[in-house]
Amino acid sequence: MAPAKDLFFSTTQMNRDRVQSIVDDSLAGTDDGELFLEYARSESFSFDDGRLRAATYDTTQGFGLRAVAGEATGYAHASELSEDAIRRAADAITAVRAGHSGTMAAAPPRTNTHLYTDNSPLDSASFEAKVKLMGDVDAYARSKDSRVHQVSCALAGELQVVEIIRPGGENYTDVRPLVRLSISLVVEENGRQESGFFGGGGRRDYTDYIAPEYWQAGVDEALRQALVNLQSTPAPAGEMTVVLGPGWPGVLLHEAVGHGLEGDFNRKKTSAFSGLLGQRVAAPGVTVVDDGTMSERRGSLSIDDEGTPTARTTLIEDGILVGFMQDRMNARLMGMEPTGNGRRESHASQVMPRMTNTYMTSGEHVPEEILASVKNGIYAVHFGGGQVDITSGKFVFSCTEAYQIEDGKISAPIKGATLIGNGPEVMTRVAMIGNDMKLDDGIGTCGKNGQTVPVGVGQPTLRIDGLTVGGTAQAA
Repeated sequence: MAPAKDLFFSTTQMNRDRVQSIVDDSLAGTDDGELFLEYARSESFSFDDGRLRAATYDTTQGFGLRAVAGEATGYAHASELSEDAIRRAADAITAVRAGHSGTMAAAPPRTNTHLYTDNSPLDSASFEAKVKLMGDVDAYARSKDSRVHQVSCALAGELQVVEIIRPGGENYTDVRPLVRLSISLVVEENGRQESGFFGGGGRRDYTDYIAPEYWQAGVDEALRQALVNLQSTPAPAGEMTVVLGPGWPGVLLHEAVGHGLEGDFNRKKTSAFSGLLGQRVAAPGVTVVDDGTMSERRGSLSIDDEGTPTARTTLIEDGILVGFMQDRMNARLMGMEPTGNGRRESHASQVMPRMTNTYMTSGEHVPEEILASVKNGIYAVHFGGGQVDITSGKFVFSCTEAYQIEDGKISAPIKGATLIGNGPEVMTRVAMIGNDMKLDDGIGTCGKNGQTVPVGVGQPTLRIDGLTVGGTAQAA
């Protein structure tokens, strides 16, 4: 494959100077805009109950041309990479600038930071090695415990190459690898079945995931979770103290708080946090950041999809709302600076402010101290699906691994616990923050307005007082 800088012009009949001229002419008089070129290769493997169920490979390419005038956006895209197609797109977006005389916003700053390799993960292991990995996962899981009833495994890899061409000859390129491994087990005992899950991934090649020490630890974790759930009893219901474990439970923070701190919702005043900049929105000690600069993390990017370098953006500091995640358009309209959070699913998608790796920083309490402070409550370690209303902040999340806390100690595992609350309100009920901040293992995918992008989440152990728990048993 040609280097990213040359890929789109060395492999097509397009001429860089002529394409630049189209971009310059079509965006004249607008406030912002760009031509986004994309080439992507992806593959996935699905293994279930001792056999390879599916193996897919896909190559996509295309462009998106965007013109921004005030709050209006003209956008046209196509999967055909040609000068004629780009000219047709330019004709299509001209209506947005009719009667508008703007000054093109300054180009994004440059960065020498590169957070991942340019190598394709798809080429880092043979087809045989990828299939063998999943067969080894199946065999290893069944050898660990006779109660293992079903083993499912999925492996996926992607390489995305992008170039962003702005008026005046500014262009930005990035080559983005991405890998994910998922392991799911079902155990059965005395007619009862329960499941466990492990997933991991990041912006690197397959090597780490094919290593036995990695995937065997993943199988062990999925099996542990399934066996715990096999012993679980119905969850209590009512308002109680909830302790959230470190790492993946940060998905609750992501959904219930993170989306409400994205610039577009606040500019349009549809977020529960609208108008609260500079005010207390969380308990003292609560600091939330979005950091796209972490090496090889699933949500990290060297530059966002507008060419802006990603950053470590503090959103809430010691309980005070201090910032939002911004793309270029919403930042300009709000009189703020872009934060490197302008993201799109593909060339066929418009840019929106989106999270990268969003997490709460550590506090001062050791986890054992937090648990010991709770006389009666639940300890939630893993979450499944959830829903949130951005405007109100209300959320519902299902726990896939949780335990009762009795007299300061973790006791019996429980099943069917659902956490119900309001994101901004819950942040004010954080009573203790652990010193054990942990990021998830690299499985997060975020949806917004029909687009999905890879993200990371994280948090330390947290104690939250007065959170509503839905369950099938009454609280003591």
